[in-house]
Amino acid sequence: MGFDQYHEPANELPEETRTFARMIASLAEEAEAINWYEQRIAVEKNPVAKAIMKDAQKEEFKHFGMDLEFLLRMKPVWKEILQGILFKEGSIVEHADDAEDKAPDQ
Repeated sequence: MGFDQYHEPANELPEETRTFARMIASLAEEAEAINWYEQRIAVEKNPVAKAIMKDAQKEEFKHFGMDLEFLLRMKPVWKEILQGILFKEGSIVEHADDAEDKAPDQ
C-alpha cells in the first residue's frame, strides 16, 4: 500500500500534519466513491440494484461531510472562507472572492 499523500518525508512531519494528510486522502476517496456511485446509478436499469446504490451513496455523503468537518475544525480559516461561499444564493465566484478577501492570513 502506497502512502503518496506525503510530499515531504513522513517521519519529518508532525503528527498533526500526518493526520491532516490522512483526512485529506479520506476526503478525496469519499468524493471518488460518490462519483463512482453517481455513474453506476446513472446506467443501472434494475430498480433494486439502483436503490441499493443510492443508499450506499448516501453513506458516502455522510463520510465526506464528517471528513470535511474534521478538516474545517483543524483549519479555521477554511471554515471561515467556506462559510462565505456555501449555501448562498447568487454568484459562487463573487462569494468566493469576497470570502477569500475577508479571511485572515494563516
